[in-house]
Amino acid sequence: MTAPSALPGPHALPGPHTHSSGLDGRTALVTGAAGGIGRACVLRLAAHGAKVRAVDLDTAGLEALTELARGLPGTVEPHPLDLTDLDAAELAAAGTDVLVNNAGLQTVRPIEEFPPEVFHTMLTVMLEAPFRLIRGALPHMYGQRWGRIVNVSSVHGLRASAFKSAYVAAKHGLEGLSKTAALEGAPHGVTSNCVNPAYVRTPLVEKQLADQARAHDVPEERVLSEVLLRDSAVKRLVEPEEVAEAVAYLCGPRASFVTGTSLVMDGGWTAH
Repeated sequence: MTAPSALPGPHALPGPHTHSSGLDGRTALVTGAAGGIGRACVLRLAAHGAKVRAVDLDTAGLEALTELARGLPGTVEPHPLDLTDLDAAELAAAGTDVLVNNAGLQTVRPIEEFPPEVFHTMLTVMLEAPFRLIRGALPHMYGQRWGRIVNVSSVHGLRASAFKSAYVAAKHGLEGLSKTAALEGAPHGVTSNCVNPAYVRTPLVEKQLADQARAHDVPEERVLSEVLLRDSAVKRLVEPEEVAEAVAYLCGPRASFVTGTSLVMDGGWTAH
């Protein structure tokens, strides 16, 4: 008779056909929740049984999201919030088990023409607010010795593009913040990772088509193929649901050893 292993094997995890992600009863917070990647993440986490705090400025979008989530195993609680109110952001994160920092802004301008106040706002929402949200969430996570932080970064957290100084700076900073949280959180059972998609089919990207056409002086219909997808081997936009799948994986039991890294979904962009 073979003696049982002293170490937990694959049998300790949910089987491949189970729908459990270990999020039943967990409280999750998702920023930028009213549309695009955020909405897809909220619905995916709620489908896995999480109680999701959906944070966004768009109250109408949050109401529509709540309707979409009816009937899912988990729940969705709309939480209207301006992330430039950093104290309120930190307070909103208290008691969360899962934190998804997703909210983002984009402006495309040369550096010498980039409005300083817009640069400041973008870094506040996309870097300082995630810091404050993490800061607010960690005491509860540390106390229970379990937590998941997922930062929706971008391929621009790993590569730069011209005319996107604020976005690139914020995403590069978010990568460093995420790694630091991973190192500090590991002894407490808390993981921190980034998800790095290329261009996703969202209103943010649709707005960029016009901005990029102006910045590169090419017709808008050529921007998608010649600018946005130029460096991608897979010539299509990423779907929000694909990003949400990656986020859900990082929040689940099979990703407990994945921390301090970046899950790249760039269609081969960084393979060059």
